[in-house]
Amino acid sequence: MQPKKIGPLTAVLSALVLGLATLPAAFPDFGGAPAGAEARSGSSAVAQKADDRTPSREPVRECTDLTSTHIPGGTVASAVAVTADATTPSSCRVRATFAHEPANDLVTVWVYLPSEDWNGRFEGVGGGGFSGGSESSLLAPLKQGYAAAATDAGSPGTDASFFLNPDRTINWQVADDWGYLGIHEMTVAAQSLVAAYYGRAADHSYFNGCSTGGRQGLTEAQRYPDDYDGILAGSPVINYMQSNPAQMWPQLLMLENDDEIPACKAQAVVDAVVAACDTVGDGVEDGVIGDPLACTWDPSELIGTPTPCGTITKTDADIIRQIWRGARTRTGEFMWYGILPGARLSGIAGTTTVDGELVGKPNNPKVIGNWLYQDPSWDWTTLTQASYEQAFTQGEEEWAVTQSSNDPDLSAFAKKGGKILMWHGLADFGVMPQGSMDYYNRVSDTMGAGHAKQFMRLFMAPGVDHCGGGSGPQPTGQFDALVDWVEKGKAPKTIDGVKTDAATGKVVQTRPICTYPGVARYTGRGDVDDAANYRCVQATESGTRAP
Repeated sequence: MQPKKIGPLTAVLSALVLGLATLPAAFPDFGGAPAGAEARSGSSAVAQKADDRTPSREPVRECTDLTSTHIPGGTVASAVAVTADATTPSSCRVRATFAHEPANDLVTVWVYLPSEDWNGRFEGVGGGGFSGGSESSLLAPLKQGYAAAATDAGSPGTDASFFLNPDRTINWQVADDWGYLGIHEMTVAAQSLVAAYYGRAADHSYFNGCSTGGRQGLTEAQRYPDDYDGILAGSPVINYMQSNPAQMWPQLLMLENDDEIPACKAQAVVDAVVAACDTVGDGVEDGVIGDPLACTWDPSELIGTPTPCGTITKTDADIIRQIWRGARTRTGEFMWYGILPGARLSGIAGTTTVDGELVGKPNNPKVIGNWLYQDPSWDWTTLTQASYEQAFTQGEEEWAVTQSSNDPDLSAFAKKGGKILMWHGLADFGVMPQGSMDYYNRVSDTMGAGHAKQFMRLFMAPGVDHCGGGSGPQPTGQFDALVDWVEKGKAPKTIDGVKTDAATGKVVQTRPICTYPGVARYTGRGDVDDAANYRCVQATESGTRAP
């Protein structure tokens, strides 16, 4: 089942926002990463003010006047002028709320508007995990001159039970708020406030998110194609009710085989596969598998190997092989992808010791219990292969429309000139990177490969964990690349991968991260840590297998 499209409402709201920008400022009743405050997904390594490309624009109204701004469906709760300090520019900080009676829901939106040196752009910032977003994420774009907004999307961001009613029925309005509506309402509110404060609409609107935020961005392109001109979607949870249950697959394997794998065994396997496939794809030994899809090493080669926590057994090796292979039915049919060789196993195949006994430690077991069984006290250790398969089917049937962002028909977004830059770490342990490859391939199949690459690019980063981290060079500057693509028509062929020394902050390695399905391969000449000595090769040259 694919997400529903919303057409006429989008057009009306977009026309309203654009039209309000022309209204005189004298009409006050009208208005046009999880993450730390200093982090901004895809920012370049050296921060620069984004207003070097557009002239400065100043407010035409007082900040406190924005409390009377009309927001379709919402209410401005407060508007506070904040003076500049040593690190943060002056701004108008607005809080707005949305409620949908009689659902007893509440969506909070935060909008930060630069009081000076606005660069003419708006940036919506996504969330992570069960959080729709946070106010603290707005400081980074504010410092770069952006008007910016975030929302909690109706979720406190604590656990998977947030849209269960007291009687354990599902509050579908809250589910819709978090799944797609909250970000759209945030966008409409922010664009209204931008037009009211500056007397004009933003020149361009961008969305920036990773994980849940990546899903939010793609949902915007699919449901509300007029909301944004450019979308940066990192490690997106595109197929939520496949990706999340797939995180339980390693735990099910260990549970049913009565073989919980201790951390040092799991790490021994990761170390061995990295050593065996280190040169696959990139052609250099750097502690990173350049093309893990082309790695054919089998964990059975470690059977009998001693480790500080025991000898690796055949059962251990079989379980890890199945973790890499991905979730399958009892008859061997594909359910979802597994993590790739080289990704850390501890994220979703973690174990811990309780009362002297080694037990499984799932990354997030409560989605199945809360979303499917409506039972916050559900015991994940009661999971069986049969109930696991049933959960997959039930999740797809009940939650696909609300939570998935996998509709490959992006024709409306493409027609308006929108651009999407996706990126994903190949060592992502939580959201399997093949899901992003699969989605890009389906968009290409639906819209034509030549057409798809005109508005959508995907970059797969070797050795990079979920939304960053890991042993590989970190993706850098992808947001700036998106802005250049939208405003200058410069489609990115690569994005920069940069590794820095943790102690000194000095750059010790650079590497191009290629447009999918390309991988960076060493030319055989020059410094192996210099990006200039690599070229992007296509899948047929590198051995990459499509998902």
